[in-house]
Amino acid sequence: MNTELRLRVLAIGFLLLTGLFVVRLFYWQIIQGGELSAQAKSQYVKGESISAKRGDILASDGSWLAAGVDSWQLYASLPDLDRTPHEIAQLLAADFVVAPEEKKVVNLPIEENQEGEAEKEEEMWDKDEAVQAEIVRIDNALSQKNAVWVPIKSRIDRELKEKIEAYGIKGLGFQLEESRLYPENDIASQVLGFVGKDDVGEDKGYSGLEGYYDLQLSGREGYISRESDALGIPLLSSESSQLSASHGVSLVTHIDKTVQFTIEKELEDAIYKYGAQSGNIIIMDPSDGGILGMASFPPYNPARYAEYGNDYFNNPSISSTFEPGSIMKPVIMAAGLDAGVITPESICDICDGPFKVDKYFIRTWNDEYNPNSSMTDVIRHSDNVGMVYIGNKLGIDKMYDYLDRFGFTDKTGVDLQGEANSQVREKNKWSIVDLATASFGQGLAVTPIQMLQAIGAIANDGIMMTPQIVDEYTKEGWKEDIKPLSKGRVISEKAAQEMTDMMISAVKDGEAKWAVPKGFSIAGKTGTAQVAVSGQYDEEKTNASFIGFAPADNPKFIMLVTLKEPQSSPWASETAAPLWFKIALDLFPYFGIHPDD
Repeated sequence: MNTELRLRVLAIGFLLLTGLFVVRLFYWQIIQGGELSAQAKSQYVKGESISAKRGDILASDGSWLAAGVDSWQLYASLPDLDRTPHEIAQLLAADFVVAPEEKKVVNLPIEENQEGEAEKEEEMWDKDEAVQAEIVRIDNALSQKNAVWVPIKSRIDRELKEKIEAYGIKGLGFQLEESRLYPENDIASQVLGFVGKDDVGEDKGYSGLEGYYDLQLSGREGYISRESDALGIPLLSSESSQLSASHGVSLVTHIDKTVQFTIEKELEDAIYKYGAQSGNIIIMDPSDGGILGMASFPPYNPARYAEYGNDYFNNPSISSTFEPGSIMKPVIMAAGLDAGVITPESICDICDGPFKVDKYFIRTWNDEYNPNSSMTDVIRHSDNVGMVYIGNKLGIDKMYDYLDRFGFTDKTGVDLQGEANSQVREKNKWSIVDLATASFGQGLAVTPIQMLQAIGAIANDGIMMTPQIVDEYTKEGWKEDIKPLSKGRVISEKAAQEMTDMMISAVKDGEAKWAVPKGFSIAGKTGTAQVAVSGQYDEEKTNASFIGFAPADNPKFIMLVTLKEPQSSPWASETAAPLWFKIALDLFPYFGIHPDD
C-alpha cells in the first residue's frame, strides 16, 4: 500500500472516530444532560420536604370539631437494637392496645331491664387476646431479615412517646408527623369524615368535609435544599434555597354544637325507644341554607376509623335515598297552588272512596274517606285520594316541572363528599300510575337533604337556598365569608303562605296533634312510607318521618326527622313526630322562640 493510500485510510479513520466522539458527546450532554446533571447535583445537594399543617374544622362558635396536632411515628433501626424483638414486643404491646368503643349496631334488640329501660347490646372484647396479637405483630416486624429501618406504630401522642422513651430501648426512634384530633369523639362524625392514607402513604381526607375540602385543608408542602459534602454535612459556605410550606385553610361551619349535641342524644335515645334500625336528623336555617346540625345513627369515631366498616362512613342524610311518603304532599300541594289549578278551598270531588287508576285502587292510609274535602282538609287528613286529585289537575308535565323546580332531579350541591342523586323517572317515561303515586310521595326516591331543601323553600317564602355546611374560610389572620347561595324563586310568596297555613293546620289537627307543644306556632307534616322489597311494598316495614319549621310565620329553623323501620309502631305520628316535637321543645328556649300567647 503506497503512502498516499495509507494517509487516506488514516484520514477516513480519524474522521470516523471524530464523528463517533461528537455523537457520543451529543448524547451525554444534550440527550442525557439533564438527568446526569440531576444525578450529580443529588450527590452534593441535599433536600427535605417541609410538612404543611392541615387546616382545622370549627363549629359556628369557633371551637374545634377537628384539629391537627403533632404526633410521632415510632420506628426501629434494627442493627442498633439492644434487646431481642420478643422482649421489645412484650414491653410495648400493652401500650398500643386500646379498648374499642362501643359500636352502635343496626337491628338492636329491645330488651328491658328491671327498671323498664331498654338495654343496649354491647360487643365482647378480650384485652389479653388483643395484647397477644400485638406482641406477635411487633415481634414479626422486628424480626425481618435484610431490613434496616422498620416502622412500628403511627400517630403516637406526646404522652406515649415520653413513656416509650423512658424505657431506654436503644435503636428506637421517633419521626414527627401530624395527627387528626376530634375533641368531641363521634359527634357529627358523618359530617366531618376522616383523614386516612392515599396510595403512596400521604394523608388524604375521605368522606364528609374532610373529603370535600381535602385540597383546601391540606395546604402545600414546602422544600429546603442546601449543598453538602460527601458525608452529607451541610457546607457553611453554601447557599440554601427554600420553598415555604403553605398551611391548609381552616373551615368555620354553620354547625351549632348545642344543636348538634341535642339531636345526637335524642336520636340515639329514640333508636332504642322505638326499635328503629337507624335514623337521621337535619336542622337548617331556611333563610340562608346554613346546616345547624346533622346527625345519623349509628355514628363512628373519625380518629379511630380503622375500627369501623365502610357502612359507618356513609352519611344517609345525603347519600341514601328513600320514598318520602306524605312529607312530599306539601310540595305537590304547593305546586298546585302556585300553578293555579287549585286553591285552599277547592273541593275534592273524588274523595268519597278509593279511586281507581289503571288497574290499581288508591286508598287512604286508614281506609277512611271524607267526601267534599277542601285542600286544607286533604293535608290535615293526609288524604292520598285527595293528593291524586291534585296530581290529575297538574298533569304529568307540570308535576315533573315542579319536582325539577323543587330540586328533586339533581343533587342539592351541599358541600359534603358523597351526595347521591334522587331516583325520579324521566318525564317521557311517566305513566298515569306514576303521576298518582308521586302525588302522595311513593314511586320516587329522594335524599333527606333534597327533602329539607324543598320544604325549606316553602318556609322561606318560596325562595330555595342551597344547603351549606361551611360558613367561612380562615387562615393566619385572614378570612373569607362564603355567601349563601340562592336557587331563586320556586313558588310565589302567596302559594308559600297558603301552604304554610295548611301545614299549621296539619300540626294542630292532624294525627300527631297529641304530641304538639302547646302554644307554639309550628308548620309540619308527618310521613309514613312503606318500604319496597324486591319490587313489592312490605306492609310490615315503614320509614317514619316528620318535617316542620318554627315559628311558622318567621322560621328560625326547619328540621327533618327520619327513622328507618321503627318496630314499636309503623306510624310516624307515634315515632318520628313525637321525636321532632321533643327536640323542638329543647331548642325553643335556645333559639329564643316563645309561645304565641
